[in-house]
Amino acid sequence: MRTLVLAALLATPLAAADAPPAIDYAAERAAIARYQDANQRLQDAGWRLARANAAFCPEVIPSIGLQVQDMASYGGPDVARAALGLTRDIAVNAAAAGSPAALSGAFTRNREIVQLEGLDPNDWPATPPMAWERTTRAHDHIDAMLAEHGGITIAFADGSAVRVTPVAVCATRFDLYAAETRAFANGERVIFGMGSPAFGYDEPVFAALVAHELAHNVLGHDAWLDRNGRSSKNVRRIEREADRLVPWLLANAGHDPAAGAEFMTRWGKEHDAGLKLRRTHDGWDERAEMMAAEVPLVRAAMAAEGRADWAKHFRREINPAGGLLPRAKR
Repeated sequence: MRTLVLAALLATPLAAADAPPAIDYAAERAAIARYQDANQRLQDAGWRLARANAAFCPEVIPSIGLQVQDMASYGGPDVARAALGLTRDIAVNAAAAGSPAALSGAFTRNREIVQLEGLDPNDWPATPPMAWERTTRAHDHIDAMLAEHGGITIAFADGSAVRVTPVAVCATRFDLYAAETRAFANGERVIFGMGSPAFGYDEPVFAALVAHELAHNVLGHDAWLDRNGRSSKNVRRIEREADRLVPWLLANAGHDPAAGAEFMTRWGKEHDAGLKLRRTHDGWDERAEMMAAEVPLVRAAMAAEGRADWAKHFRREINPAGGLLPRAKR
């Protein structure tokens, strides 16, 4: 998982021409904490959706809900390491609420990690600053160990270790970028910008945007666009399909499925991008209406089956193995 983190704050003016820069470590810790607070919220919302919808996703993976961080990915690795009180580079970034990692109680924020199933990720090569490759390698290694061994033993700098057993989730990682405002998906990851206005919304409404991006991945949209082209018509169709799946994903995660339309209405009134966006998206009011139209279907499925089985009941707009399906009459 790529983790793009905050550059170290080194803006304090020099007291003298030959004096070293003064570093405010309290400010550094506060900046990192703000990033991690936003990241924790994203991990919590993403995990809840990915776990609750695993029964319906076409691809699932074993996961413990752990995200690690690497000091080499900071703008000032030495400053970040000192601010967090670490001796080496790899530490806990977040354990998603309700995940096996969180339930173990072992993965507190910034706890230093020295082994992942017998391998020390601190020994892997990295070229700081802003080096994200080792973080990705760590998450790939965790996933591989969970798939091969049905669990992973993780050791910490204080000499203790814990073994964690995974559960199935929809195959998506969730990443927060510090220097972004958008939210988007690339088939494997959901990427949120720290500047996204959705962080100011209540939890079900915030989760609706996370669900929209997750929908792109679980419905195979990126691969479909690769095969069929990224024309405005095609992008509009997959955006419509992702919008319509949001209430299903929300309901399985225990959220009000109507929060999808609430998100779209609020976001549209505050941030409508106008004609440029409408070449590839329906208008926000149309999108809210389509999301709201799914809610009675979702509620009926929940009442009849106790779950919103979108693998069985959701009407697709595209053929994931081919091209467009005929447009349904509305």
